[in-house]
Amino acid sequence: MANVIGVRFRNAGKIYYFDPAGFDIQQGDNVIVETARGVEYGKVVLGLRNIDDDKIIQPLKPVIRQATPEDDEVERKNKEKEKEAFQICLEKIKKHGLEMKLIDSEYTFDNNKVLFYFTADGRIDFRELVKDLASVFKTRIELRQIGVRDETKIVGGIGICGRTLCCNTHLSEFAPVSIKMAKEQNLSLNPTKISGVCGRLMCCLKNEQEAYEELNAKLPDVGDYVTTKDNLKGEVQSVSVLKQLVKVIVTLENDEKEVREYKVDDLEFKPRKKKDKINGIEDEELRALELLEKKEGKSLLDDE
Repeated sequence: MANVIGVRFRNAGKIYYFDPAGFDIQQGDNVIVETARGVEYGKVVLGLRNIDDDKIIQPLKPVIRQATPEDDEVERKNKEKEKEAFQICLEKIKKHGLEMKLIDSEYTFDNNKVLFYFTADGRIDFRELVKDLASVFKTRIELRQIGVRDETKIVGGIGICGRTLCCNTHLSEFAPVSIKMAKEQNLSLNPTKISGVCGRLMCCLKNEQEAYEELNAKLPDVGDYVTTKDNLKGEVQSVSVLKQLVKVIVTLENDEKEVREYKVDDLEFKPRKKKDKINGIEDEELRALELLEKKEGKSLLDDE
């Protein structure tokens, strides 16, 4: 076990651990640390805690110092310079006629490197652009191509829930998300309703997936035949996953049919089998899946 703090840097998805080196560092403080990119200015997002050694990338580097007012001023000036660098890079991209979308620019804290983040449909030959930029900034230049999820993480925004995007606030990395999760949670397969700002499946589909898998495993499928606690047989009309209630079309003694609601514990039925594929999808839903498949660039009917 090791005492560590968790630090996050601009445009970096993961949280990195550092040895507090005896400093009284609290969550929300800014610190100066050494990384593979050089000396960096980062924000403490996880206060002092014990972490298993196997979860830490060794060797664990110490914090150089807590950020001073002078360090804060350097960071502020870097952000001002980044605005100018962004505009210069835009002009150079236009000059070289490159099909790329510039997303952000970033100076390392020690000014040893300027990074430019961009998106593009394919590979871009930006060698001449790098030479041009290096002649302007007189320092190392790095152009980094990112995906649409990373673009959204950097730019930020508001999700359909009305809250700030998860990827821009607390997600340290992107978890695999599949269309099966939406199906398992009985969500509409309309692409506009289950896609995030980035146009990909919403990351939050992952949040409740384990709970839905456990709850769904206890329920019959719509269309299954069950026996109720009052010895009536019937067909499942609908299920309420969170409430664990089942509406059943039961046949009474006079052959009349009636819809009754039961707790799942009051029913007898064969447990559902785990399905390898999504079955019984309506044509309209299938078209929605096909649209999403084009966006994801792979078969959405397959497992992740």
